[in-house]
Amino acid sequence: MYDWLDTIVDEVVLAHPNKVRAIADARIKTDKIDSETLAHLLCADLIPEAYAPSKDVRAIKRVLRQRLFFVRVQTMVKNRIRALLSQHAVALPDVSDLYGKAGLRWLQTLQLPDPDGRLLQEELILLQVLKERIAVTDTMIKELAAGDEIILWLGSLPGIGIFLAVLIRYEVAEITRFSEAKKFAGYTGLIPATFGTGPRLVHGRLVNQGNKWLRWAFIEAVTPAITHDVSLRRYYDKIKARRGTTDARTATARKLAELAWTVWTQRRRYEYR
Repeated sequence: MYDWLDTIVDEVVLAHPNKVRAIADARIKTDKIDSETLAHLLCADLIPEAYAPSKDVRAIKRVLRQRLFFVRVQTMVKNRIRALLSQHAVALPDVSDLYGKAGLRWLQTLQLPDPDGRLLQEELILLQVLKERIAVTDTMIKELAAGDEIILWLGSLPGIGIFLAVLIRYEVAEITRFSEAKKFAGYTGLIPATFGTGPRLVHGRLVNQGNKWLRWAFIEAVTPAITHDVSLRRYYDKIKARRGTTDARTATARKLAELAWTVWTQRRRYEYR
């Protein structure tokens, strides 16, 4: 609808549904009433606007999300293979990766009684197809990253490889939408809900809203980040000692999000400490 309207009018304002509801909550809701409410808010310049990325950016995001889908299915297939082997108490070979070259050769020659033997071969065929599809999307992602300074800045962060850098770059699209690092961290959903009673503030679980892809990306980057960056490791250990592993991972992911905002807005690479 947004794309169609954009071709026939001078400007399209995409309203943020939750924020509009907070401004103009009504017990009686019909299409006519809602459209009149939106018209009044627009006339008064009170429409809380949602960001609408361009068609090109949305197309790239579909490529990235497809890769995530393939990886998720690949993990499911690997788990199914493990379950088959467990059903028959098969001793695993002495290889570093069961799904590497040596491990796959062993799996292809493994003889299980039917129907599990045939199921194993079907799973191996599907695993190979998924690996090929992931390789194709990886090539597309490398082409997207070529010559893009923003991806170089983001990729310099600890734990952020080329895929996560491209994902962050296109999920955000325009970093100028966020005036400060904390607002960007809020957009990722990596901030706790806060409740106030008088002078007392209570922090709860992470807020439900936010970009789930960015949240996943920064949480995914925590483990390699604390392995390679001493300052982030100290930060992680400090939080872990007080509040446990889960809170430490979340806090470190939020720190990475703020660092991403910093290197992007300052147009520079991250400097390890």
